[in-house]
Amino acid sequence: MDLIKPLIALLAIVNPIGAVPFFIHFTQGLTPQERRRTIRVSSLTAFAVISISGIAGLKIIAFFGISVASFQVGGGMLLLVSSLNMLNARPGESRPGDVDQGRAKAESGASVAVVPLGIPLLTGPATISTMVIYAEKTRTFWEHAVLVGYGVVIGAATFLAFSAAGRIARVLGQTGINVMVRLMGLILAAMAVELLADGLGVLFPVLASHGR
Repeated sequence: MDLIKPLIALLAIVNPIGAVPFFIHFTQGLTPQERRRTIRVSSLTAFAVISISGIAGLKIIAFFGISVASFQVGGGMLLLVSSLNMLNARPGESRPGDVDQGRAKAESGASVAVVPLGIPLLTGPATISTMVIYAEKTRTFWEHAVLVGYGVVIGAATFLAFSAAGRIARVLGQTGINVMVRLMGLILAAMAVELLADGLGVLFPVLASHGR
C-alpha cells in the first residue's frame, strides 16, 4: 500500500486551515475556555471519524454487500464533488446550509464543535470514503495501524490550526486561505480521477485493457 497518498488525500479533504475562517466566525462570542474546549472536541471528532472509518469501514460495506470497486467509483465521485467545492474556495465537505446551521447554533449558545465544525466542515462522506478505499489496500496489521495513525495526524493538525487561527488569519488573510483551498482542491481532483479509474477498471475490465 502506498502510505503517502492516504495522508495527502486526507489533508486535502479535511484542510484545517481552510476551516479557520469558519472556526473564527462560530467562536467569536465564546470565552477563551469555551474556545479551547471547542478546539479539543473538534480535533477529537476528526480523529474519531477517520479512525473508525479505517477500522470498521470495510466491515460496513461488506455487511451491505457492496463491492470495493463500486465503493471506489462512488468514493471517487464524492471526492471529485469535494474538489469542485474547494476549487470554488469552499470547504470540501460542506453544503451552503451548514454555515447557516453553525451560525444559528453559535448564536443560541449551543456547541458547534461536533456539528458543524467536526462534521461536516472537517470530516464527512468524502473523508469516510477515502479511509475505506485505502483500508482495503492494507495487507498487514502495521499498515492498518498507520491508517489509524493518520487520524492522530489530522486531529493534531486541526488542533494546531484552530489554536493558531488568529495568527493564520492575519498572516494569510482570506485571499491566502482561498488560494490554499483551491490548490488542495486541484490535488484532490487528480486523486479522485485516479480512484475512479481504478474502480471502473475493475468493474469494466475492457476499460483497463484499452488503457494498456
